[in-house]
Amino acid sequence: MRLHLRDRLCPRPRILFVGINPSLRSAAVGHHFAGPGNPFWRLLCAARLVPGPLTYEDDVRLPRWGLALTNIVPRPTRAASELSREEWTRGRRRLARLIASVEPEIVAFVGVTVYQAFFGARAAGGAGRRPERIGRARVFVVPNPSGLNAAYPGFRDKLVWYRALRRFAGRHARPSRACSR
Repeated sequence: MRLHLRDRLCPRPRILFVGINPSLRSAAVGHHFAGPGNPFWRLLCAARLVPGPLTYEDDVRLPRWGLALTNIVPRPTRAASELSREEWTRGRRRLARLIASVEPEIVAFVGVTVYQAFFGARAAGGAGRRPERIGRARVFVVPNPSGLNAAYPGFRDKLVWYRALRRFAGRHARPSRACSR
């Protein structure tokens, strides 16, 4: 198994997606959101954030469309609850440096948990546009795509927020019939 899953980065991305940490499956195959049934890639397509259908193996293509992807903590685990307080602290510092380096227009936290982990106790609210800024980057929260996400249990419940992110970004990828849902 790989010890570290590579970030998918480009300079000045339109959107930088920030997950919590890689799953064991993602680390094993070397691609983000690789869990069986994880709808992240279908959500990006259906929301028209990308020009056509993708799978986790296509994560390397995201920079072509001005999208980037990282995790606040790089260590793969079965569950986020396995992460130590020290890992979260180091992750916040690393993420702040990464954001300053690549200068995204929007930082999209993939789940309220990672948003609150970055901003701490002052972070309130659920999915959607957030008032904070990270440097010049605007902040948005999309639901964690996990099927265990009780607040947003179905695909359509999550898709509403991925579409809102597309509108928030102010740029629309050309729609693809194959992405329609």
